[in-house]
Amino acid sequence: MIESVTANALNSALNGLSLRQRTIANNVANINTPGYHAQRVMFEDALSQAVSNGTGAANPTIKSSLEPTQLNGNNVNLDEETLNSIETNLRYEFASNAMNNQFTAVRAALKES
Repeated sequence: MIESVTANALNSALNGLSLRQRTIANNVANINTPGYHAQRVMFEDALSQAVSNGTGAANPTIKSSLEPTQLNGNNVNLDEETLNSIETNLRYEFASNAMNNQFTAVRAALKES
């Protein structure tokens, strides 16, 4: 793998977004589970800091949502989860395309050698 801040950042972003998508799916699967609190994946601030530090490598964290709960103690909101899923998919596609462009540039540079 290419070792660069950009490649590390893209890899970290893809890992974080993938975890976020799995977490969203888990939230939706538990929409009717009494007492279940939606989970949120956080990594953007850590990724920004890692890029500023010149590494680009960051690990995502999972935290429970503090949104208000329903009568059964569950706080999963299907509308919010759906929007988060769409946004996450778009971000993943963007990061995946950027990573592919990185590999394409390296392949082109190797062919020139």
